[in-house]
Amino acid sequence: MILLTKRNHEKFLVNHLQIEHIECIPESKITMMNHDYYLVRESVEEIIDKIAVYNAKVQDIHREISVTDKR
Repeated sequence: MILLTKRNHEKFLVNHLQIEHIECIPESKITMMNHDYYLVRESVEEIIDKIAVYNAKVQDIHREISVTDKR
């Protein structure tokens, strides 16, 4: 999950796997698979970076577990 900021500065977490698409209008509008949407302060580039960082962390954890389990 990634941490984002609503227009009123409230922080919240989003499951990035449930994002259907993101629009730039000029803020970022994230539309979820259930068609709910969020207007956030982060740019599209920042959101993509957050998703990439999160995925890299998950893959590193998986690799560490895999190496540890191969004793």
